[in-house]
Amino acid sequence: MLDYALLEALAAVIRTGGFDRAARQLHLTPSAISQRVKLLEERMGTALVVRGQPCRATPAGLRLCQHAEQVALLESELPATLPGLGPLTAPVPLRIAVNADSLATWFITAMAALPHCLFDLVLDDQDHSADWLRRGEVVAAVTAGGGTVPGCDSLALGALRYVATASPDFMGRHFAHGVDAVSLSRAPCLTFNAKDGLQAAWLRRALDQGVPVPTPPTHWLPSSQAFVDAALAGIGWGMNPLLLAAPHLATGRLVALLPGTELDVPLVWQRSRLASATLAELTRAVRRAATERLLPAGREPGV
Repeated sequence: MLDYALLEALAAVIRTGGFDRAARQLHLTPSAISQRVKLLEERMGTALVVRGQPCRATPAGLRLCQHAEQVALLESELPATLPGLGPLTAPVPLRIAVNADSLATWFITAMAALPHCLFDLVLDDQDHSADWLRRGEVVAAVTAGGGTVPGCDSLALGALRYVATASPDFMGRHFAHGVDAVSLSRAPCLTFNAKDGLQAAWLRRALDQGVPVPTPPTHWLPSSQAFVDAALAGIGWGMNPLLLAAPHLATGRLVALLPGTELDVPLVWQRSRLASATLAELTRAVRRAATERLLPAGREPGV
């Protein structure tokens, strides 16, 4: 049988990234945390933590951490049907992978529907968030690519619409003679991080077939709000969610580079098939929030 006090220490080290932080979380000494992890490693016959700054899990450690968190989630739901257990001392965090633009536009609404939960969000590009679920590091994810993850249920949410935007001043400086492959190769664009392929996808869509897709100079801005602010400031052009850009487009503070070339990114909610009432409640909240803010899947851009 697994010793769950040892598993709790392991999970705390992996999720907080260090023995000192894990000790503060569990109200123990760093020495006690270290002893528990070492004892668990001895019992399992393998290393579970790669010591460093931050500490990382080995594959075996990650699997045990996933198991411990799933058990904690299920145990947190027992008092609802077994009142004799008494109330929980603290809520169990839900670790979710979500892309920054969803977090900035609609996902907070879903979170607010579960005030009794704590959330531990992992931010990653929607084309890569499924990897976190596949590795067992989260219990659910907002994804756009990567296919259905084995052992998970999948729910189409709708599409998040993006529009290539810039300030009028930026348009005058860089696109005075039109938006074409030449001008786009010279005008600075905004890129979230190395995984962000939205600007390249829009360039392929916006330019005529057969025209080489340019690689413009770029600013790296890993923040959804910074994308909007940088476009407003005339720093560069970028793919902004229409939900964030619409008020500025309406006032003329932002303009579309090429109207009618919006890019719709279909989003999918994937969640573990763990028989959890909390996960089921979160899924319902995610569906409601997505229905209110996202476009129906398959809707044509500009409609």
